Amino acid sequence: MTDISDIPKGRGRMDGKVVLVIGAGSVLPGWGNGKAAAVLYAVEGAKVLVVDHRREAAEETVAIIRKAGGIADAEAADATSEADVARIVKTCREKFGRIDVLHNNVGGSGTGRSLDDIKLEDWNLTIARNLTSAMLSCREVVPVMVAQGGGAIVNVSSVSSIRHLGVPTAVYSAGKAGLNGFTQNIALNYAGKGVRANCVLPGYIDTPFIRRPIGGKPNYERKGFKTAAEYSAARDKTIPMGRMGTGWDVAYASLFLASDEAAYVTGTTLVVDGGVTATCPGV
Repeated sequence: MTDISDIPKGRGRMDGKVVLVIGAGSVLPGWGNGKAAAVLYAVEGAKVLVVDHRREAAEETVAIIRKAGGIADAEAADATSEADVARIVKTCREKFGRIDVLHNNVGGSGTGRSLDDIKLEDWNLTIARNLTSAMLSCREVVPVMVAQGGGAIVNVSSVSSIRHLGVPTAVYSAGKAGLNGFTQNIALNYAGKGVRANCVLPGYIDTPFIRRPIGGKPNYERKGFKTAAEYSAARDKTIPMGRMGTGWDVAYASLFLASDEAAYVTGTTLVVDGGVTATCPGV
């Protein structure tokens, strides 16, 4: 079970706003990036439509929000489906009247990591999760925001979009790098219409997602480690701050970009990584 004692107190930073969070569930117990963000938006005063491809995951996040005194509803959808994305955008407007913030948290690696093991089917699926999904939701939501007089888009990318992290991640990195460029383009094309768009780039974050199975094998085994604890310790060691981040670290960065505090911030990437991308291998 998720420990709700971790939920912070809100300060009204999202009062009166409606947020659509896509990818707001968690694959295993604990605080994923999207789940933490959805809860944080809600405790800060927003009404939140929580979307995940698994309804039970979305409903768990909504139950946490309601227990914390927030307002939220759950929907299940495939973020790579045009029809599903159109449906959830319509649902959000019908339930809450508007969409002030679109938060895209969908992504993840597939089985293909380097040229010798990339299969076209996996390439297409991984690019769809990490890039096409954001295109579909932005295409639906931006006209709504323009008609309202503005809004904010937060797309969750990755530090692997801007540097190599020691292991092959060719497909995932390509998708997230594409997301950065796509987001900047949206930001510049709609800046004059009040729509801001930015990316959050998490580094090594300790979430349930890193312990999920991929292709029938635990993720840590695919990375060459024998146990999850060994994998976590190795990650901690590479970080200047000495620890992985949490879903809350990513959520707070997202909250800033979504809030009016970032009214003059658009077309940028915000790295949340404990200093990893500022380092260089020694000799």
